[in-house]
Parts: sequence; C-alpha cells; structure tokens
Amino acid sequence: MTVQLCVLLWARTGAAEALVAYEDKVLALLGEHGGRLVQRARTVGAEGGPDEIQLIEFSSQAGYDGFMADGRRTALAGERDAAIARTDLYPVELAKC
Repeated sequence: MTVQLCVLLWARTGAAEALVAYEDKVLALLGEHGGRLVQRARTVGAEGGPDEIQLIEFSSQAGYDGFMADGRRTALAGERDAAIARTDLYPVELAKC
C-alpha cells in the first residue's frame, strides 16, 4: 500500500536556513526506503503559515517506518529540534494532474 503525505514545517525564529539544511539531509534518505519527494515548496509572505510544504510518497508502510527509524535521520534530532518549531503531517491522496 502506497503512503502519501503532506508535510508542513515551521522554522524556529531565525532558523529558516537551518530548516532547509536539515531537510536537505533527511530528504536525501528517502530513496533508500522506497520514498520519493514529489514536491517541495517554500512559502512567500504567508505570515503564520508553514515555512516549507512537502509532498512525499512511499511505496509501502514498511518503507515509511524504515525512514522514520533510520539511524542517520534520528542522529540529527538535535539539529531538527534547533531548526523546526512545528511539523504537521497529513496522509493525503495525490491527484493526477
């Protein structure tokens, strides 16, 4: 079963570049877990809104679980906590365009 997610990320004050740097590192691991980044966008002038929006797809729940448990990702928890104030994660169904 495919797992499709919309991820909304808010940076800590002054940490927008740190959020991007952290996400660059962890998103690079997706392919090893049957995942792929469908779309990544940064908001412009959306006061109070998320700083980054991602659409991510995994070929299976096991792939998603493996990504979440990946030791390289979890080792970056301190970096993540310093950069990201809030994360909202929504299961979605991606529509064909």
